[in-house]
Amino acid sequence: MNFYKKLSPFYNLALLYFIVSFTLRIVLLFHPITQSSFTFIESLKIFSFGLLSDFFVFILTSVFLWLYLIFISNSKYNKPYGYIVLAGFLALLLYMASGKSIFDEYGGALPRIILIFVSIKTLLFSLFLFLPKHRNKIRFWLFAFVIFLYVLLILQNAISEFFFWNEFGVKYNFIAVNYLIYTNEVIGNIMQSYPVVPIFSALFIVTGTVTYFIIKKSRNYIDEIPSFNEKLKISTIYAVLFVCSLLAVPGLATTENSKNVFANELQSNGIYKFYLAFQNNKLDYFKFYKTIPNEKAFAILRQDFPAITGNNTLHQVKEDSLEQHKNVVLITIESLSADFMKMYGNEQNITPFLDSLAQKSLLFTNVYAAGNRTVRGLEAVTLCLPPTAGESVVKREDNKNKFSTGSVFLQKGYNVKFMYGGDAFFDNMQDFYTGNGYQIIDKSGFSENEVTFSNVWGVCDEDMYNKAIRIMNAEAKQSKPFFNHIMTVSNHRPFTYPNNKIDIPGNIKSRDGGVKYTDYALQQFFKQAEKQPWYKNTVFVIVADHCASSAGKTELPLDKYRIPALIYTPDMKPEKFNKLISQIDIMPTLFGLLHFDYESKFFGRDVFKSDYQPRAFIATYQDLGLIKDNVLTILSPKQQIKQLQLKLNEKTGISPEFQIHYDEIPLKTENKNLVDETISYYQSASYVLKEKEYQFKNLTDKNKKLYANVHN
Repeated sequence: MNFYKKLSPFYNLALLYFIVSFTLRIVLLFHPITQSSFTFIESLKIFSFGLLSDFFVFILTSVFLWLYLIFISNSKYNKPYGYIVLAGFLALLLYMASGKSIFDEYGGALPRIILIFVSIKTLLFSLFLFLPKHRNKIRFWLFAFVIFLYVLLILQNAISEFFFWNEFGVKYNFIAVNYLIYTNEVIGNIMQSYPVVPIFSALFIVTGTVTYFIIKKSRNYIDEIPSFNEKLKISTIYAVLFVCSLLAVPGLATTENSKNVFANELQSNGIYKFYLAFQNNKLDYFKFYKTIPNEKAFAILRQDFPAITGNNTLHQVKEDSLEQHKNVVLITIESLSADFMKMYGNEQNITPFLDSLAQKSLLFTNVYAAGNRTVRGLEAVTLCLPPTAGESVVKREDNKNKFSTGSVFLQKGYNVKFMYGGDAFFDNMQDFYTGNGYQIIDKSGFSENEVTFSNVWGVCDEDMYNKAIRIMNAEAKQSKPFFNHIMTVSNHRPFTYPNNKIDIPGNIKSRDGGVKYTDYALQQFFKQAEKQPWYKNTVFVIVADHCASSAGKTELPLDKYRIPALIYTPDMKPEKFNKLISQIDIMPTLFGLLHFDYESKFFGRDVFKSDYQPRAFIATYQDLGLIKDNVLTILSPKQQIKQLQLKLNEKTGISPEFQIHYDEIPLKTENKNLVDETISYYQSASYVLKEKEYQFKNLTDKNKKLYANVHN
């Protein structure tokens, strides 16, 4: 019984972790975003396998607790050992402070973190060594701090998982890993979106209270420090459990195999999901996905692009009519789901301007976003290729000098700019766009009197549009047309915007308000643009970057990828295009409307061509989907393939072309042609990126100078 008490710090913290995790699963199960019902078997798996996952993950994450506890002793402070150990700490401290340690070779924050850690260890060891009378008191408070830290992390993780689920409807994934990189924006977003002070005040009060009771039941460990033999037993037990956990956790993850995605997410352990997302931020298609010979992949692709030869996508786009070098303004709108618009069934009238503009435009009624992040939307309209596995090309190291919409405009003599109301450093946008010939206009280029309102994401959309008008007025005085790509920011949590603009106050942080203000700001932009001399010679392209949410019952819920898209030119004849298209087709279609002749590497198609075959690409960072012939084919890591028949779930009062809801029913018999075609698209896209076949090669001297001027 006495030895059992020596394990009290472990089992008391474990009990807390199990209670918190169980409670969290209950809360998430009944969360409004969890749009699903669960069978008895699914419910049993969620809580039984979930508990097992929690147990083994706790064992793995308590390794630091074990290391701390196992080195608690008094003997190491006896003469002369204590002084020898202190000398070792001081030598290590000097080595780290020299700036020439092995860790300095890695750069970044690592050397500083290790220096701080060694400094703290040296200070604490000195206190224990030279203040033996106060040793027990210091040890108690240090023990209390370690327990407090573990309790805080357990509770903080539960809160984080809740808010992440509240935003995305899943446990931690690739997005959570990205959030660690862009801490300023993310922390600022949290500060502005949630009542942080009350939440953290309550968190620290609860943490302190729970810590008090755990210390009360666990302090026997430091009151009667275990002997060497007892520590050996503890270490043996822990080592066995640790090894078992290393094997068990991945095995339990394979049991998350329900057709109900919410069931899999609820069963999973958030910490392990975060680890998996961190490991899988770079996914080599050829290692993780089903492949076919490259020659076959490009042969299948040739059915869509008859002019390509070899293992690349180079083909000539020829038009019969004279090229029109009109100005082009591309506006990608943050998180604008199709179902925010009236035509798709929304009855709240939150996009009145876009609803009216759509009636005067070339409206694409059946468009799907390529992904569920802004960088995927930017990739789709800039590079016009399917969303390959892992990170968007925007955020990869090899993201420069790609064949892009910007490179086509540069060849046609356009000024090319990317405009963003926030810091273009976020999501690597600055590196990507400058590396592909664009000039950047972002928040850093705004003077103080140009900013009327801003939040953590940047200036409000009105301020960005006002800046864009001034820039375009200056550009119009030059002897060349302009292409300006504007990325909006206002329709993003915390959904704050200037008051007294719309009938929803900006300080109540409403999603509907964010959408309505975005629509209002766009209307103000057009009101200003109409007064400018360049307006009638300008084509406006408006498309969402992605939907407001990607959570659903399936891996790739179609309604969560449906986005609005339109092309507007003053005095144009309104038209609807109802065929299925992908976000990557928008810009090639625009080039067709402008009658551009150019050498293309795009996977995106001009959808008005007679040989266009309707299809769309939708993906997460690891599930890659192709929609074609009312079938959704999904490629997943570990060479997994799933096919789902799409059955329209028709909503009354909505025109057929604006229906967005589909039931996804597993196919009983595999459609091999569609499987091969899906593999062909994604494999060939991965191949041309990996082998640098998607570069903007053979620049003319003129365009080389354009690139040089941009980079300088």
